[in-house]
Amino acid sequence: MWSVEDIEMMSRAIKLARKGLYTTRPNPCVGCVVTKEGQIVGEGFHIRAGGPHAEVYALAMASESAKGATAYVTLEPCSHYGRTPPCAEALIKAGVTRVVVAVEDPNPQVSGRGIKMLTDAGIRVDVGLLSEEAGDINPGFMKRMRTQLPKVTVKLASSLDGKTALHNGVSKWITGSEARRDVQRLRAGHCALVTGIETVLADDPSLNVRHSDLGVLAGELAPSEIHQPLRVILDSRARLTKGARLFSIDSPILLVSCNDYPLDEQAAWPEHVSHIKLPGDDCGRVELSQLFKYLGQTCNSVLIEAGATLAGSVIEQGHADELILYQAMKILGSAGRNLITLSDYESMADIPSIELIDERKLGKDTRLTLKIRS
Repeated sequence: MWSVEDIEMMSRAIKLARKGLYTTRPNPCVGCVVTKEGQIVGEGFHIRAGGPHAEVYALAMASESAKGATAYVTLEPCSHYGRTPPCAEALIKAGVTRVVVAVEDPNPQVSGRGIKMLTDAGIRVDVGLLSEEAGDINPGFMKRMRTQLPKVTVKLASSLDGKTALHNGVSKWITGSEARRDVQRLRAGHCALVTGIETVLADDPSLNVRHSDLGVLAGELAPSEIHQPLRVILDSRARLTKGARLFSIDSPILLVSCNDYPLDEQAAWPEHVSHIKLPGDDCGRVELSQLFKYLGQTCNSVLIEAGATLAGSVIEQGHADELILYQAMKILGSAGRNLITLSDYESMADIPSIELIDERKLGKDTRLTLKIRS
């Protein structure tokens, strides 16, 4: 069904879509290539939410050559009016005669309507070319549109013997500078970063993306183009005070508790700090299912950077889709602090199913990307 040219052009569109990985959220990354008589006459990608979509850039570049052309799009063209007009309508007005779509948009506002709009206008639409590769560009968006829940990644870092710190709590630095730069890029690619109050009280972290630590990416994106993730602090007993370092950085913070903060503390919060109360579980901690349901209203992807208890709870309760483990070539000793806290399993059949997706060296360290199924 697919020609060599089809595959080449959709591969090009997917490559273009990846250019928006750090700038488009909460919108999906989308690429578009317009061809005529075997030649590329236009191409583009979605750069940021609220800005033109990929098809608009590609059609503008193609100009009059779009008439009678073929458009390759990584995600079904939108059919509704949002902050921008429908891309399906733009393709119709431009006079393209064929549209190749990698994957249907699971967004209920689109979900086949864009394809129908095109076919109703007499345009040939072919769907499914490199669908898996195209879907992998936007795993968080795809999951959220289908389930109203974000993709959840748990970031971990440990020694070879599974420890995060020495017995006395010293942990700087387990991993090397290359791995720490990679964590900055990981943060930059997520809508929200979640940690627990114990981590904040112990380490007083900033939890932001530091542009200077982004390595090669810093040369590709200006500081203003970096989307800081929403910093979410789980503070069930409302213990955080205004002196925390993360308050001094002007990017959004969401405090999540089961109790109210003192009024004088609330009055001292900067404007970028907000607060919600959620139910507590049997241990008095924020109920994670309610947290992810809330974040799923606006967030495609959530990164968990937390201590052993919270990381273990996210995994044990079945909320984690992915683990990213930075493993240092160090041994910290049997009395060192454990990577995650989990209940004891009674049989091998009870343990989560984990699949290695990617393994790569970062300096002296190794990064493992793992898919997890409870």
